[in-house]
Amino acid sequence: MHDTTHERKIETNFAQGLAQRTPTISYISQEQIKDIGGVVELECSVQYAQDYPVLWMKVDRNRITEPLPISTGSSLIIRDSRFALRYDTASSTYTLQIKDIQETDAGYYQCQVIIALNNKISAEVDLQVRRPPIISDNSTRSLVVSEGQSVKLDCYAGGYPPPRVSWRRENNAILPTGGSIYRGNTLKIASISKDDRGTYYCVAENGVGKGARRNIAVEVEFAPVITAPRPRLGQALRYDMDLECHVEAYPPPAIVWIKDDVQLSNNQHYSISLFSTADEFVDTTIRIITIEKRQYGKYICKAANKLGSDEAEVDLFESIIPVCPPACGQARYDGGAAAQITTSMALVVITVLLVFMHRPLDTHQLNDQRVRVLGLLADTHCHSTSACGRVIEEN
Repeated sequence: MHDTTHERKIETNFAQGLAQRTPTISYISQEQIKDIGGVVELECSVQYAQDYPVLWMKVDRNRITEPLPISTGSSLIIRDSRFALRYDTASSTYTLQIKDIQETDAGYYQCQVIIALNNKISAEVDLQVRRPPIISDNSTRSLVVSEGQSVKLDCYAGGYPPPRVSWRRENNAILPTGGSIYRGNTLKIASISKDDRGTYYCVAENGVGKGARRNIAVEVEFAPVITAPRPRLGQALRYDMDLECHVEAYPPPAIVWIKDDVQLSNNQHYSISLFSTADEFVDTTIRIITIEKRQYGKYICKAANKLGSDEAEVDLFESIIPVCPPACGQARYDGGAAAQITTSMALVVITVLLVFMHRPLDTHQLNDQRVRVLGLLADTHCHSTSACGRVIEEN
């Protein structure tokens, strides 16, 4: 009788000892990295927790919002067909399964054992969801700067794994930093020049999807730069001639032609044209119509914008033979009538020939040679447009 009572006391003390053991979490899954649409299983094993509630909670990564209860014990709280819960009594393991993983499923999943109102034990597993890069709104979009300024282009991207950011230029042009690729979130240009203008590409890649790219337009404002491809040109009297300048500037400049300190305009003597070949490039041409003596001399093309001005000179001088173009179609000889080539031009040619031949001619012979030269010039230079003289240039 005594032995039986003693055994019962030992069993009672052992049971009370078990009941008084503090619950513990013996195992929690390690960090999980999954693709969108995949499946993940999160495990939590507990000990001495038979009489305590065991919960799965989703915790905001930034701890801003309240934790979201998912399950308690072996029952799901959340109503989502993608979630399932298994409980293994042998190992006291609660397994939370999530199918068709979405980007919003990423975060901390916390296994909790509630011991008292203000007392719990917990362990977390981090679920990372691979997602393609997305370039953030706080990245640079476009920029307009003045030449010489320092410039900073920023590019930030979200995604998992964290994206790597690199910079390129259109057509793989050399970057201001040197080379065709620069790696990093910020591209700095210490003193930007007009040659640095154009499109820059911010590229974010992390091995998920095709990556992301943003085109950043960089406009550089600069003062005009003018070049005259043919600074000295010749043309015969009573013929047309084109003078040309190439202008490079941004913002687009005001362009004028000047002669003898007078700004020229379109009229019966001049025709001015502008042609934009690109955003920063303009070709300007002035045609002098039926040239008169007073129209020979220096012409100035001038361009100006808010950053400065530039000018170039083109010198027009008198030549003997008409220049083609633009005079190709002006002189025609129908029925033997010389419309544009004058007697004086013929006499000049004869005189030149005589100097080289050392042959004196009387008046009758001079007239015969004059008629012959007139016919020769008409037939050779102006009857066919392809036979007219080329542009006469002097450097």
